[in-house]
Amino acid sequence: MATDTDQDSSGSHLRARVAAEMPRVRRDLEDLVRIQSVSADPSRFDEVRRSGDATAALFRDEGFDVQTIISEGGQPAIVARKTGPSGSPTVLLYAHHDVQPEGDHAAWISEPFDPTERDGRLFARGAADDKAGIAAHLAAVRAHGDDLPVNVTVFVEGEEEVGSPTLATLLADHHELLRSDVIIIADSTNWAVGRPALTTSLRGLVDCVVEVRTLNHGVHSGMWGGVVPDALTSLARLLATLHDDEGNVAVVGLASGTASSLDYPESSLRRDSGILDGVELYGSGSIVDRLWIKPAIAVIGLDATKVDDASNTLIPAARAKISLRLAPGDEAGAALIRLREHLVNHAPWGALVSVEDGEIGQPFAIDAHGPAYDAARDAFREAWDGTAPVDIGVGGSIPFIAAFAERFPEAAILVTGVEDPDTRAHGANEGLHLAEFQRVCLAEALLLAKLAKLAKLTD
Repeated sequence: MATDTDQDSSGSHLRARVAAEMPRVRRDLEDLVRIQSVSADPSRFDEVRRSGDATAALFRDEGFDVQTIISEGGQPAIVARKTGPSGSPTVLLYAHHDVQPEGDHAAWISEPFDPTERDGRLFARGAADDKAGIAAHLAAVRAHGDDLPVNVTVFVEGEEEVGSPTLATLLADHHELLRSDVIIIADSTNWAVGRPALTTSLRGLVDCVVEVRTLNHGVHSGMWGGVVPDALTSLARLLATLHDDEGNVAVVGLASGTASSLDYPESSLRRDSGILDGVELYGSGSIVDRLWIKPAIAVIGLDATKVDDASNTLIPAARAKISLRLAPGDEAGAALIRLREHLVNHAPWGALVSVEDGEIGQPFAIDAHGPAYDAARDAFREAWDGTAPVDIGVGGSIPFIAAFAERFPEAAILVTGVEDPDTRAHGANEGLHLAEFQRVCLAEALLLAKLAKLAKLTD
């Protein structure tokens, strides 16, 4: 049995190894984020392929057996494998190499694909979400070198940011290749800088596009206004029915629950979210309830005449894209039906309402008990110099976690974070906190060592 002294010595050794590897890991991360692997942009299809090739090369250079697998119509996923001691558990390390569109370049302080350090953060699209996940896996395996304590399978997909449409096929077709005892998904957040977290629940997601029509052509607003409803005003009235006066979701039949007693002060939320002074929070219940365990609806896009192009014309048709986040315990397909029914049934003034279904992702809750989770908490505590991790929910969605759980029901799924509340993933000026990132890398290296004892822990 290893003594506390042995464990301290091992931890000190890994701490030194990770620190020594960080300059090279950062260079590799910066090289990855320079590749514009926006999976939602067909014009950058080749960039996504190039990103997959670069990821494969990084693990091939570490002595991994690397395969690139592509399902029909999908983007490249990288599977890299390296064996540890005979009889040791197999740990799958997940990340994704595709990124969100960068949006308006004018909103960025520095160019979105030119990694730039400011105030201890590395800014670039994908610097955190989720190319930092790839880099964290690299750092962890490099810290162990050729003495991996467990069998490691690295799985890096290339279409997470478009909903992982071929993931289920990949998991089915390559089930044995990806079979593992523990799955570490490095695509979430920590509670705060200096406070690690395990993500134990995630909301699901459905979205749709609703179109409202009131006319078969545009007509003069002076001649017909006051009698004939225009589509944009009608759409605005319809969208307003999605919330009650407090801001709670008004769609009937959606699940909700109660989160942990973890306190998230309003002052912290205001700082982290960037909400403007004077703007009130909406909804009821605790802040963490509203963020993690209750449904949320947002209008995330609108098609109508641009202000600069507007004339005195009643608009005949207008569209909006609606995003609905679902509480754990809900079912995404049923929730989408309820949303569609609400929109059709609340059509104002008899307007014609049609709904085009979009993405579906199931919510997920993890029972984070057992030796693998204990090992993770120990590793986090050690990497953060004695600061204990907290269990958190996440308001965002990672739909593929449910797919992993269904395909590998015996595996322990650990959802870890490379982000923090000010990362601004998906937005302009996405940034990775570099000191925190080094702790993430150390925690994963420590976790691999601790998971080597998993078989003994479960005896």
